[in-house]
Amino acid sequence: MNFIKNMIDDLTFKKIGIIILGAGICSFGIHNIHQQVGITEGGVIGFMLLMEHWFHIAPSLLTTILDITCYALAFRYLGGKFIVISILSTLSVSMFYEIWECFPLMLPDLSPHPFLAAILGGAFVGVGVGLIVSQGGSSGGDDALALTISHLTHWRLSRAYLFTDLVVLGLSLSYIPVSKIIFSVITVMTSSYIIDRIHAFSNKNK
Repeated sequence: MNFIKNMIDDLTFKKIGIIILGAGICSFGIHNIHQQVGITEGGVIGFMLLMEHWFHIAPSLLTTILDITCYALAFRYLGGKFIVISILSTLSVSMFYEIWECFPLMLPDLSPHPFLAAILGGAFVGVGVGLIVSQGGSSGGDDALALTISHLTHWRLSRAYLFTDLVVLGLSLSYIPVSKIIFSVITVMTSSYIIDRIHAFSNKNK
């Protein structure tokens, strides 16, 4: 009982509110910009798309396996509190996806302006995930993996994110044109920088 109590002690209403807000912002950007424009992802999602394309592995199965693996690593190195907060944030992201899908797209189609879409989409993801990470959680396996790498290597969080994203995007060149990948690189660089700034600001004020 003490183990469970220690894991949920930090879940204040303020922290829960910030996590939910972050989940809403992140999922809004992905749904209304990334999915509409067709900007591919790095990290776990990008790797899933890569495996689906070349090996026809079901995304639902592979995503589950990859997320469980990333969270298992995070539990080993970041502890139980991280997992509890991450469960809340992951469920919040899923809930908001369901909500946004009930409405028409809320932003103009930025397909004719991919550079603007990459920057704006990266900003939404960066702010949303940054808020979640600042509260000690993650929005999915991507964040858990980046946080674990940052913890083990003592890299800045932005560098850990970029490492995983750029490796996957580099492999994705095997089936996605360079002209499309370049905008994915721009969006992950934008989101990684913002996440790192929010995370650093949060740590400074603790």
